[in-house]
Amino acid sequence: MLTAGLLAMAVQGVQAQELKIGYVNSDRVLRDATPAKAAQARLEQEFSRREKELADMAAKLKTAGDKLEKEAPTLAESERSRRQRELVEQDRDFQRRRREFQEDLNSRKNEELSAVVERANRVIKQIFEQEKYDLILQEAVFAGPKVDITEKVIKALNANGGK
Repeated sequence: MLTAGLLAMAVQGVQAQELKIGYVNSDRVLRDATPAKAAQARLEQEFSRREKELADMAAKLKTAGDKLEKEAPTLAESERSRRQRELVEQDRDFQRRRREFQEDLNSRKNEELSAVVERANRVIKQIFEQEKYDLILQEAVFAGPKVDITEKVIKALNANGGK
């Protein structure tokens, strides 16, 4: 009976204080905020030329493979094996370039995203302090619109460039 009384008093104390909790949808911030969109545009501009080169290289490789397959029955054995070796070598070069491209893209994407995340965290901290939140979460299974401050974070990031 004493435990139930203490529990009731503790619940009343918490209710009297009213915790102020906020939730931020990080994925939405990284998708919709102006600094995130600018980072995506920089990445696209930086890597579009290489991506097009890779696409052209893949198309040429496919064309050469199709041509070899079509002509193989009429080619001399030495010519067929020479062209097959060339095709294998070109494919190896293509795979290497594609891997390098992917590694470079992932590295730059991580750099850009970490800069945006850092800016967003500064904005969240500023909102936390100015509006006297007790807790702001970035990961939650469910969060109601009453505690969702994502739009506020995006607007603040857009307004001051996230600085």
